[in-house]
Amino acid sequence: MSKSLKRVRAALEAAQLEADIREVGQARTAAEAAESAGCHLDQIAKSIIFRGEESGTALLFLTAGGNQVVADKASALAGEALGKADADLIRAQTGFAIGGVAPIGHLNPIRAWLDPRLAEFDVVWAAAGTPRHIFPISPADLERLTGAAKADFIA
Repeated sequence: MSKSLKRVRAALEAAQLEADIREVGQARTAAEAAESAGCHLDQIAKSIIFRGEESGTALLFLTAGGNQVVADKASALAGEALGKADADLIRAQTGFAIGGVAPIGHLNPIRAWLDPRLAEFDVVWAAAGTPRHIFPISPADLERLTGAAKADFIA
């Protein structure tokens, strides 16, 4: 089991949640993850990471699978201009590689925002630290574990 996957499992268990991590063929995209989970595209909680231009830190926007983050809205929430986060920043802050960034189990704390669309479902699915693993979680638990603030940052 990879270190990334172990961190996600540990975060779920520490929160006293079932660590129902599932290995799937491929889940690099929201569409692949939805197909693997057998759920609606918007039940996929995508972890979109930006780089804060002033702070230099990674910022996490958890959005429903079919939604796109609007940079201006996200920037207003973050209180700074946002740029593209490169693989090195993402790995240094979260401990995950692009394509498998989990919303929990990060190496370092990260500021996060949550797309309200995710709250419309009983269960959403998120990456579990690899491009081949996903896990189910209630939107309320996702919000609690990530400390994400519900906000409008989508088109």
